[in-house]
Amino acid sequence: MNILFVSGEFPPMQGGVGDYTREIALALRALGCQVSVVTSTRARPVAGLTVHPVIETWNWRSWKAVLDVVRLQQPDVVHIQYQAAAYALHPAINFLPRRLRRLGAGRPASAVTFHDLKVPYLFPKAGRLRRWVVHELARRSDAAICTNKQDFEDLRAQLDSPPTLIPIGSNIDPKLPEGYERQAWRAQWGVGPDDLLLSFFGFINDRKGVDVLLHVLSRLPLETPEMGKPSLLFIGGQTGASDPTNITYLGRIQALIEELGLVERVHWTGYVSAEEVTAAFAAGDLCVLPYRDGVSFLHGTFHAALAHGVPILTTEPRVALPELAHGENVFLVPPQDAEALAGAIQRLAIDPALCRLLGRGALALAGEFRWDRIAEQTMDVYRRIAAESGARAGGP
Repeated sequence: MNILFVSGEFPPMQGGVGDYTREIALALRALGCQVSVVTSTRARPVAGLTVHPVIETWNWRSWKAVLDVVRLQQPDVVHIQYQAAAYALHPAINFLPRRLRRLGAGRPASAVTFHDLKVPYLFPKAGRLRRWVVHELARRSDAAICTNKQDFEDLRAQLDSPPTLIPIGSNIDPKLPEGYERQAWRAQWGVGPDDLLLSFFGFINDRKGVDVLLHVLSRLPLETPEMGKPSLLFIGGQTGASDPTNITYLGRIQALIEELGLVERVHWTGYVSAEEVTAAFAAGDLCVLPYRDGVSFLHGTFHAALAHGVPILTTEPRVALPELAHGENVFLVPPQDAEALAGAIQRLAIDPALCRLLGRGALALAGEFRWDRIAEQTMDVYRRIAAESGARAGGP
């Protein structure tokens, strides 16, 4: 099957949508698909994939560039990877499936994966019209895919035909650098063998609860026999390539770090290679992901932590996630509850056996989100909509 992805970002651009697109494209190629990607001019080729980095700016003029690639590649399916920020909050991408339908009976089938349901910008006081534009993208596509249960339930309430729930996986394949020595890596941040090193992975934005985590760190004692000198390591890039609001929020977080007197206790890896991400995870003692809206499988950062088999302290999900077992594969506290988060950190810091149990449970859960499984589920969607498209082409 011939698949064309449309993605607002693609490596080496920093962003989860671009990383997802690379991983699912490679997994589909392993299943025998011909895969190409139309994306931003800031993207670069990836071995095994045909990449068309032709979009200077995502707007109405980008339609022509996408359609030129469609005519060149003759795909069976055009699959949009949707996150409003990845398309500069412009609504042109939301109407691309409608435009594809005008290609006639022999047109490719269209699919969209919603990485979130955030709305684009239209004009001042657009109000409910912005939400309608997101739903229009789902309605005009031949298949809509959600990556997490909460978005699935929200979108299902708006559509005549229900979307399909297909999770994402980790975009980091755990592999330590050659000659890795844990204490040497900790020492570069001034962390001793008996010190508690908390870790946080992902871009810094308002949804992640970073401010709560910093307030908790400021409340922890400067040094104790149980935790040594607690500190926090931010792993990975700070803001990503697509959402400019992340930059503003990062400035607020940096100011808060100074205000709370945490400059010496907060460390940053910056944007690093996958092996260095794995090394940083391994150097830490406890991964803390205090998502403001609760943990969700929409977060690639959460999947990465699971795949690395580290103990994870995170926040209770907004909708029930039966895969998560408190005290077995994650440790859960209420969102935005600094007292509960501090108490959980102190408990886990003195219970290495529980941390080991959580790490083993996390790694076992990660096996449910392998890319080969995700690709097979996606192929099922392609087969269905391609068959429907063929029936249209052969109809009276």
